[in-house]
Amino acid sequence: MNIRIEFGSPLYDESLSLRNEVLRIPLGLKFKIKDIATEYDSYHLGYLLEGSLVGILILKPELHHVKMRQVAIAPEFQNKGIGKKLVSFAEDYARFIGFTKIELNARDTAIPFYKSLNYKVLGDSFIEVGIVHSKMIKSL
Repeated sequence: MNIRIEFGSPLYDESLSLRNEVLRIPLGLKFKIKDIATEYDSYHLGYLLEGSLVGILILKPELHHVKMRQVAIAPEFQNKGIGKKLVSFAEDYARFIGFTKIELNARDTAIPFYKSLNYKVLGDSFIEVGIVHSKMIKSL
């Protein structure tokens, strides 16, 4: 089940743990208080399965688009369609709040996933948090 998560709520704390496990620890990174503090104005969307948070992503409003960030699916639930359901929910939510374009910075390993959802690579790849990423975009 797709849900919106309130910033600072107990479910938000669970989402931090999931993002830390999937996105940060493998790269030797830790959350900094300043990173978390900048998320208050973002939309936190999650996927619950039997009451457990198994997926999370963030939509950050920008001037002319919304940016999808911090997409994480619990390792034991990856490649089971949850990421596609969550991204589809995020696209619908972005349209609902008035955006017509969504952008993201995808790790190279995630590019095929986003291409399967009709995202297009924009420009050259670059290094972010020590690994190769590409900017991707989709009109909503």
